[in-house]
Amino acid sequence: MALKSTIFKAELQVSDMERHYYREHSLIIARHPSESAQRMMVRILAFALNANDQLAFTRGLSSTDEPDLWQLNLSDEIELWIELGQPDIKRIGKACGRAKKVLIYSYANQNNLVWWEQNREKLTRFDNLGVIDLPSDSTRELALLTDRNMRLHCTIQDGEVWLSNGFDTVHVMPKVRMRSD
Repeated sequence: MALKSTIFKAELQVSDMERHYYREHSLIIARHPSESAQRMMVRILAFALNANDQLAFTRGLSSTDEPDLWQLNLSDEIELWIELGQPDIKRIGKACGRAKKVLIYSYANQNNLVWWEQNREKLTRFDNLGVIDLPSDSTRELALLTDRNMRLHCTIQDGEVWLSNGFDTVHVMPKVRMRSD
């Protein structure tokens, strides 16, 4: 018998001073049995960093044809494709061919550098690809904010991020390795 996903709910308030975006989002997150708390919270962080009304969680780990998050336009064309971790080049190429913009948020620091060095030359072929490293210390701390019902506030300013549950705050400094056009 297959294990079912665990449902988490989050009220996420985003204050993005860089994009002048200030909104609250009610999120329902299905956490796959094989997904860690760290990875789930990185998905929430990626949502906050790109928040808008059309951005949505997908089936993620349950599907090989969908990213972790995506933004579709009214014609169901993929505006934004967001992957977590260190996807293989073939998957990235497919994503870049299907979406106007692709972002990869990598979060396992030592592996990030190895993955980046091995793939940098191939990755630079894609004009619509952005690669952002998230420090592993920070993403491990994000996992400590996990709760079945979360009330989170995310502040984004000057390239830095603060995610808080009202009791604890995690500071994240994303490192942009490659910008998408």
